[in-house]
Amino acid sequence: MIEKLLSEKNTDPTLRKIGKKVVEGERISESDGVYLFENAPLSSVGILANYIREKRHGDLTYFNRNFHIEPTNVCIYSCSFCSYSRLIKKRSEGWEYSMEDIMDIVKSYDDKPVTEVHIVGGVLPQYDVKFYTDLFSKIKAHRPDLHIKALTPVEFHYIFKKDKISYTEGMKLMKDSGLDSMPGGGAEIFDEELRDQIAGGKCSSDQWLEIHRVWHQLGQRSNATMLYGHIENYHHRIDHLQRLRELQDETGGFQTFIPLKFRNKDNQMSHVPEISVIEDLKNYAISRIYLDNFDHIKAYWPMIGRTIAQLSLSFGVDDIDGTIDDTTKIYSMAGSEEQSPALSTYELVTLIRKVNRKPIERDTLYNVVRDFTDVKFEQDKQFRGYFDLPVVG
Repeated sequence: MIEKLLSEKNTDPTLRKIGKKVVEGERISESDGVYLFENAPLSSVGILANYIREKRHGDLTYFNRNFHIEPTNVCIYSCSFCSYSRLIKKRSEGWEYSMEDIMDIVKSYDDKPVTEVHIVGGVLPQYDVKFYTDLFSKIKAHRPDLHIKALTPVEFHYIFKKDKISYTEGMKLMKDSGLDSMPGGGAEIFDEELRDQIAGGKCSSDQWLEIHRVWHQLGQRSNATMLYGHIENYHHRIDHLQRLRELQDETGGFQTFIPLKFRNKDNQMSHVPEISVIEDLKNYAISRIYLDNFDHIKAYWPMIGRTIAQLSLSFGVDDIDGTIDDTTKIYSMAGSEEQSPALSTYELVTLIRKVNRKPIERDTLYNVVRDFTDVKFEQDKQFRGYFDLPVVG
């Protein structure tokens, strides 16, 4: 298929030129990226993205087994796209976990072979630097092998400012207390004018990037996201990807890029229509093409649904996260496809196999935990529990 796209019979010379760049390992430009969004058929960007995906990863498709903890959905910020948070004046509608509450959740997974705990939530004064350093230390003391992936720059910026410490000092404190990596949340869209409209008051784009830069300089890894499909246009998406690509050139600290689809249920932007599945797949594909220095592109299946997640594996995606064990409400409250997201290992492996990909359980840093390519669940007693044991993402 790639040969056909590059053939002289392809009547779009610009697309052919971009395709040749991809095949020859040459970086595409911002104008190339916008052109792909505005003019390239879905099939064409899919061919290019899948070419890159299979060159890097073959048929391997990654997932991991973790659980989410959301300390609170009460927040001092009021982002117009957010269906999850509740303002302090309506805190009775939300939840606020204590240290003991959070540790009880951690301990409830003691007998399960999870490798990661993912902690993000609202921003409140009581969740300060001391709270989180104590929390991370307690988790590590209880279960040293559990990888802590926690907090976004939105949370870090607030607590460091409140404690009057620098990003470098703050991130070093977090690392020393047990934080292992950062998730990619809070990036939203980097264009300053749009960011102010949909997420005003939170950390700026430059501050988001700087906190990741500092974390990478400490030798640690993180992920990155982009909220798409709201009031942005294609130029804004490429600008966002360009800023990520530049920081990755500088630090090499990003592992995975996760496009997050805007959902319009029960938020201040409910009047904004959601974009189509075709646009979802095109966004995954162009993200894969543009971010040539990112190893992985992830589709968060609880947000887009199982079927579209399967389709995304032909559009540049090599990671579909895991099952969530219904431990996150950030996306279900926004009207995502999966209202009670949970898959057993067996179900997730089967989902990947059905589109002729090879399921690989990974840890947070993409070390292989188990290759499920040839596992026969029904015939091997050691996998009996995998029919109902959640994998969580």
